[in-house]
Amino acid sequence: MYQDTFEDDDLIAEVELVTQDSFTQSNDMDDGFDAEVNLPGSTPQPSTVQIPDGVRNFILYFYRNVLENNVYELHNVYDSSFNKLTNKYYQKQPWPEAETIAPLVNDDQVFLTLYRELYYRHIYARLTPTWEHRLHSYENYCDLFNYILNSEGPVNLELPNQWLWDIIDEFIFQFQSFSNYRDRMKNKTEEEIALLRTNPQIWSCYSVLNVLYTLIQKSRINKQLLVNKNGGDMMEAAGEYGSRPLYKMLGYFSIIGLLRVHCLLGDYMLALKMMDNIVLNKKAMFARVTACHVTTFYYVGFAYMMMRRYADAIKAFSTILSFIQRTKQYHSRSYQFDQIAKKGDQMYALLAICVALCPTRLDESIHSQLREKYGEQLFKMQKGEEALAVFEELWQYACPKFISATAVNLDKGPEDRIIDPNQNQIKIFLSDIRNQIMLPTLRSFMKLYTSMGIDKLAKFLDMDADELKMHLLVFKQKSRQLKWTQGDVLQGEYMSTSDLNFCLKQDVVHIAESKVGRRYADWFLRNINRCEDIVAGLEQKA
Repeated sequence: MYQDTFEDDDLIAEVELVTQDSFTQSNDMDDGFDAEVNLPGSTPQPSTVQIPDGVRNFILYFYRNVLENNVYELHNVYDSSFNKLTNKYYQKQPWPEAETIAPLVNDDQVFLTLYRELYYRHIYARLTPTWEHRLHSYENYCDLFNYILNSEGPVNLELPNQWLWDIIDEFIFQFQSFSNYRDRMKNKTEEEIALLRTNPQIWSCYSVLNVLYTLIQKSRINKQLLVNKNGGDMMEAAGEYGSRPLYKMLGYFSIIGLLRVHCLLGDYMLALKMMDNIVLNKKAMFARVTACHVTTFYYVGFAYMMMRRYADAIKAFSTILSFIQRTKQYHSRSYQFDQIAKKGDQMYALLAICVALCPTRLDESIHSQLREKYGEQLFKMQKGEEALAVFEELWQYACPKFISATAVNLDKGPEDRIIDPNQNQIKIFLSDIRNQIMLPTLRSFMKLYTSMGIDKLAKFLDMDADELKMHLLVFKQKSRQLKWTQGDVLQGEYMSTSDLNFCLKQDVVHIAESKVGRRYADWFLRNINRCEDIVAGLEQKA
């Protein structure tokens, strides 16, 4: 594992980044900071940039709660107030620079580092960042992680879980964005190529993995999770750093971050290996942050799908899509609602692919949503050669933007330096689809009969008997998958995932349909809960 090879060295880099629509703000307008807030020793000084009174008081209030480690108030400040003030004052311009607000916060470098994290993220979300913005943003992440990891002993800092997750998530996003930017050589100017050539260390894969693995190592989070998994107390294995919520949660979110990074690099087995000590249920710590919860199941499901474990991918996608449906009313006003909704739509597309390749009975609500969103595509994916384009279209829409672990060789010619990780992954995916593209059609004919001559079936499919036998062997092989039953997410047992069983004897195909019984209890329980929610809502209104 990487933990043994990475050191806690400083990270120094320049960066070119792409904007992320990560701050979708609430429509409610409420300053909440019009009252004057004074801090002992704070001496506001005039600046060339005029700071509105509401923003100045917000910064003072923000600073005071960071000093006091008031996590509850910081959550409100981060999750609500910052976004409302952004909508009111800074929809089309950046927040005041850190140097501008420094006199308000006694030039506190820790607070200014945290403020810059929000400042640059807002620029990526709402504006067009310059090279300097991108460079300083990455340097600020380096300062933040170096402060947390390289200080003498644990730092005295507490932040809300939502912000800690967003720090890790944004850090990986910027790495992904720069990698994609770096590998797209088309239309790059000579100046950009020169900057890339003279700064090869920018956003290197080693640097990002170094940070994530070091956070895991410092927090001893894997040992904590293993102890908890075996029924023990996590604090027994926490150590000096892991007992602090800051390190514990950053380490935990780094595990989810590594799941994402290894998926982006195309190493799906290692991605799932990172989840060895995490139990995928609603009691897991990732469930404390909705965006982390959704991200975890998206990448677990995607990794399963690319490993051809379609039944497990269907289970992962169905679980999180059901969760999103149930909790939609609670997070609809969150600044991340649009991002979660888009990720949900992508997972419906991936679910459609998996169901087409491995027909499975779905939950009624999930099935109806899937039919509504991708009913036409589901129909087309049963149509032999015509289905290939639909598979590719859905995959391109729903897959993450893959990255290359190594940069392009800028010393080679343009035709030799092109690296397109997305094309490599789609090529692998489509090669597997081509092998089983006829299976839905074959299955539809076999469901009509209990026995059928090989020649007759071959005639229906417009192919010769030998080719049909090959497709029957592929059908038999694809109907058995490694399916999770218990233990770690990589474990499983080979079992049949098809509702059809058949054998070939003396050129006659004997077919038996194994019907799965409907689970009426789940339907009744779900509707009873829905009825209780409706009654509770009516009682509140009354």
